[in-house]
Amino acid sequence: MNLTGASALVTGGASGLGAATVRRLAAAGAHVVVLDLNEELGKELAEDVGGSFATADVTDPAAVDAALDIAEEHGPLRALVHCAGRGGTVRLVDRDGNPGDLDLYRRLVDINLVGTFNVLRLAATRMAGNEPLDGERGVCVLTASVAAWEGQVGQIPYASAKAGVVGMTLVAARDLATKGIRVNTIAPGVFDTPILARFSQEIRDGLGAQVPNPARLGHPDEYAMLAQQIVENPYLNGETIRLDGAIRMSPR
Repeated sequence: MNLTGASALVTGGASGLGAATVRRLAAAGAHVVVLDLNEELGKELAEDVGGSFATADVTDPAAVDAALDIAEEHGPLRALVHCAGRGGTVRLVDRDGNPGDLDLYRRLVDINLVGTFNVLRLAATRMAGNEPLDGERGVCVLTASVAAWEGQVGQIPYASAKAGVVGMTLVAARDLATKGIRVNTIAPGVFDTPILARFSQEIRDGLGAQVPNPARLGHPDEYAMLAQQIVENPYLNGETIRLDGAIRMSPR
């Protein structure tokens, strides 16, 4: 998919994996809409790359549609990279012997899985109206996690949701095949993002040392490199790609 003269939407685009992707897609010729709840960082990045900013909760259909309206003002929507999501801890039985927090579980699944479905369905609807370009109308890149296979203790809601994204990928690619829209997913391992920046360097180094090769945290631009390759490679479809340096997470 050639992004010259097209628009792209990157959710969770103000920082981390999303921000690196915004920069790569903008350099590839797209007008990128940075969708994020962080208005300060999002506007700054959008201005820096000549794109636009939209604030939205990914579970809010009207807000996501408004962001897509902005994108289409600058060209047909040809690419979606969905990075938005959040973590949280829920144990089945808490320290006091009580059942795990059902409301928190529902909120985290809503953001990470239902939010993915919401953004995907709305973006695909816009793409389906595009004129084909070399046989394609659009490309959607979703974000799962290695937690989909090796969720650690306390990650039940996050692992559940990300496993749902993995399960969604092939079905979505088949569903949208007749529309000329490809769907793929990236499942990152441990990456050097603002989430990990809250931890000490000792903890971060310890996480990196668990990665077989290269023995370090992933760089956000390495995620962005893969997202761009997925967008540009027309035969890559229906696949979930682990981007993790061959790590297999321990139970804790």
